[in-house]
Amino acid sequence: MIRAPLHGVRVLDLTQVVAGPYCTLMLADMGAEVVKIERPGHGDDLRRTVPYKGREGHHDYFNALNRSKKSIALDLKDEAQRALALRLAERADVMVENFAPGTAHRLGLGWEDVNELNPRLVYCSLSGFGQSGPYRNRLALDPIIQAVTGVMSVTGESDREPIMVGAPLADVIAGMFAACAIVSALHVVKRDGVGQYIDLSMQDAMLAALGVRMGETLQAGISPGRLGNENPLRVPANAYETADGLWLAIMVQHEGQWAPFCRALGREQWFEDPRFRTMALRVNHRKEVNRLVARRLAEQPAEHWMQRFEAERIPYALVNDYGQALADPQVAHRGLIRMLDHPVSGEIRVVGPPWIMSVTRTEMAPPPTLGQHTAEVLRDWLGMAAEEIAAVAGEPSS
Repeated sequence: MIRAPLHGVRVLDLTQVVAGPYCTLMLADMGAEVVKIERPGHGDDLRRTVPYKGREGHHDYFNALNRSKKSIALDLKDEAQRALALRLAERADVMVENFAPGTAHRLGLGWEDVNELNPRLVYCSLSGFGQSGPYRNRLALDPIIQAVTGVMSVTGESDREPIMVGAPLADVIAGMFAACAIVSALHVVKRDGVGQYIDLSMQDAMLAALGVRMGETLQAGISPGRLGNENPLRVPANAYETADGLWLAIMVQHEGQWAPFCRALGREQWFEDPRFRTMALRVNHRKEVNRLVARRLAEQPAEHWMQRFEAERIPYALVNDYGQALADPQVAHRGLIRMLDHPVSGEIRVVGPPWIMSVTRTEMAPPPTLGQHTAEVLRDWLGMAAEEIAAVAGEPSS
């Protein structure tokens, strides 16, 4: 049997909330053994968020980000338990933290502290604005990063206020970049035997992801405005309401799709209209094109138009809510949604990794309860006896 890509890699996870845990979630899905250090009696802040309605006592948000990890409860402000964390770092391949800059160093768990003990360690600090610079000590949450990186300036309608994207995009993107950088650094360890420090900021990660859409700003100094669901370079490209109250997202991507689009709508005469002959002309007549398309789509239900667009190979999608998105037949076919048996919440659904590999399959375990694996990890990583574990770290919390 072919083992998972990161099988045998040990990750010490000092992160909480979203960005850091998303990074270590990816590493866990790649097969790494991820040990999450949590505060005794408190744990990751996501364990203490207000539960969803009807889900009192269940840590749904925490569960979504922490499957396949092991939890140990250590008080890093306690000298003896901090010493255990250092011993774990000495035996780890990767260490990830998302404390405020400088906190890990003050705790005696910074890069300089652990690199001296473990020169092969890959150490990643994930923060809002990075470990240096004028914003180093500013607090950062996902909406703050969406604001400072310009995402809000291009999200929403042109005549309305800026709006954030309705998902923690900056957190997730930062976590993904961090995981990518860590895997790359592990390759250097294997090749050259040297670990390294990774300083990754949410602000940098978000701008790196946006760079593909910043050409006019980078090259011409022009900042685009808000266009709602429209596209600055393509028309028609919008979400349109159909006769049954459903919405369809549609995009005519290039000139070759304009004639098929007109056929799909039964409006071949638009193809001959000199105002709409090229994409540039349609962009110039954006309002008129959108008015005509919206009026036509409102005449028939969504299913009618989806069949027509499918036949003409026009890019389209029904605008789903989250429930519809999870129940989508393509998602079911790909096996993205997995079922896990959680010791407290019972059977839970999670969104699995988005990759399908030809020779390895991601095996997943349920998210841990607080301190569930304290004794196991201290025994397996450090070789401690049960009496030592009970004396130094205490019994694991439930």
